[in-house]
Amino acid sequence: MPDLFQATSVPLLEQVVNFSQARHNVLAGNIANIDTPGYRTRDLSPEMFQAKLKEALQERDALRRSQGLRGAHPEGIDPLAATGRNLESILRHDGVNVGIEGQVTEIAKNQVQHNMALSIMNSQFRLLNTAISERV
Repeated sequence: MPDLFQATSVPLLEQVVNFSQARHNVLAGNIANIDTPGYRTRDLSPEMFQAKLKEALQERDALRRSQGLRGAHPEGIDPLAATGRNLESILRHDGVNVGIEGQVTEIAKNQVQHNMALSIMNSQFRLLNTAISERV
């Protein structure tokens, strides 16, 4: 059963959802502090997250090829799971204090990414449910 789960895009989508939730919290904090004197806006870099995610996917695939595996690594090593563990490494402080319009725009774009990942994940779960129920 773990192999069936790992063969889908669900672990990847889980990382995207976790990132978008963390980014939403950072952006909401920016809006909450927009009138705070000297406050510098913060953001989690989507570009850096995507680069880390791509590296983790390549590393996971290389591990699978070297071990001749289709599912999870037998020792539990999953580079994809490590992607979202330390989001502090991609936290950036902008030198320019962006207005509320820019922050709301970033929240809206982040929400679209979050909703898309959840929709795809929901479709994956429905497919898995269908595959499991057909076996019984």
